[in-house]
Amino acid sequence: MNNPFIEISGRKIGYDYPPLVIAEIGINHGGSIAVAKEMIDAAKRAGVEMIKHQTHIVDDEMSREAKNTIPAHTKESIYEIMQSCALSEEDELELKEYTEAQGMIFISTPFSRAAADRLIKWDVPAFKIGSGECNNHPLLEHIASFGKPMILSTGMNDLESVRKSVAILEKHKVPFALLHTTNLYPTPNHLVRLGAMVQLQDAFPQAVVGLSDHTLTNHACFGAVALGASILERHFTDHMQRVGPDIVCSMDEIACKELIEGSKLIQLQRGGEKKPVAEEQPTIDFAFATVCTIKPIQAGEVFTKENIWVKRPGKGGILAEHYDSILGKKAAVDLEVDIQVQWENIL
Repeated sequence: MNNPFIEISGRKIGYDYPPLVIAEIGINHGGSIAVAKEMIDAAKRAGVEMIKHQTHIVDDEMSREAKNTIPAHTKESIYEIMQSCALSEEDELELKEYTEAQGMIFISTPFSRAAADRLIKWDVPAFKIGSGECNNHPLLEHIASFGKPMILSTGMNDLESVRKSVAILEKHKVPFALLHTTNLYPTPNHLVRLGAMVQLQDAFPQAVVGLSDHTLTNHACFGAVALGASILERHFTDHMQRVGPDIVCSMDEIACKELIEGSKLIQLQRGGEKKPVAEEQPTIDFAFATVCTIKPIQAGEVFTKENIWVKRPGKGGILAEHYDSILGKKAAVDLEVDIQVQWENIL
């Protein structure tokens, strides 16, 4: 196995391993540690390996201008949203410990230097970087200096922009993965652009790649796995009746379980080359056709379409693809009707 991989808390992540499904609780808990724990419980039941949170220390993350900035998919300012949804340091640490007690890996996206410092103080095993921070070189430098694996979402950035970010990660020699993303909530299907993920893999062959998806179903993620994705990230909620800006593009427990199971199957199905596999030989033996006599043929008689044709099975004779090359040649011996013609029967 020569394909790139990274390792987080003992979980190897790369093309040769089952895709990692990251359940992003993010801010779906609405600032409630109790709700967050219910989501952790649901993720555990779904078979999730890794939970992703969002670490918001609002005053270090945003200036006053954020109070006047309203995202397209909400009615409140981004400042108000994050302030209401941010967990306290005590609650977030409790959530991390609760997640790990259930046997799952806890990572988070720091949206500020203070948030990154909080997470490294807790010795998180890796960092997730949101698309909005992909070109935030000062913050990338700060986080990369910790030496932990980094999963970088690349939405809203082109290849040249991503190249500058990758240079920072490689300078610090941190293991990293790149996720293609479209930052629309939800993302229309025609704007998913799985080809962009393939471009990432072509441009950065040393990187593990994946998809951070904001559509309404698992289809984009399944398509991404078929094209080589090793990481799949979707927002997660315990049920779709929750209220919040990201709930609409979240997966619930059932969808998450289907994503985990389906992505494992597709990972096994992808790749390969167009040729018969050894396991097909028993089928080849009966399913292919060979050249057979359809009339008795005497020695010296010419093979024609009237006295030979092609019939199953494919074992023990001359394959049908050679039929035309036999026509016009002569029989070396007498041949009975309805038997396979052998090469030694031909002059």
